[in-house]
Amino acid sequence: MITTYEERYKQEIIDLVLGVQNDEYNLGISIEEQSDILDIPDCYLKAGGGFWVAVDQNNRVIGSIGLMRKTNEVFILKKFFVYSEYRGKELGIGKALFEILIAFAKQQGGQTVLLDTPSTADRSHQFYRKNGFKEIPKAELPVIYEYPDRNSLLFRLDLS
Repeated sequence: MITTYEERYKQEIIDLVLGVQNDEYNLGISIEEQSDILDIPDCYLKAGGGFWVAVDQNNRVIGSIGLMRKTNEVFILKKFFVYSEYRGKELGIGKALFEILIAFAKQQGGQTVLLDTPSTADRSHQFYRKNGFKEIPKAELPVIYEYPDRNSLLFRLDLS
């Protein structure tokens, strides 16, 4: 089930994000480098973005996705993670999270969605490309935003 962020999910989201980044991909990204997940209401929701979680039958977080609003038209996709045992077309959890995010961005008048992803996350790159994202150089970012750079690739999706 996909639901909107609630404070009770905060620690489970932090565990998911850090677990995938550091246990699965060995990126060495600290919580300090991504303090946005410590205050999702302020960093995502207040400015008109959104944050969603996928939960299992026991209401445990198994996936997350966030949308940070930078301007009226430009949004940043952040914190898109699903535990490995819940990935894949068969379950469709990542796709469901992504579709909710894109529908929300369009509803809010979004024209562009940007994202950064580690260069080693090949499976993620395939997903993004399959869903219409184009890789861009940093110089082509229409807005500046902070991200923990680990040889990150940048992607852009135009919604119109």
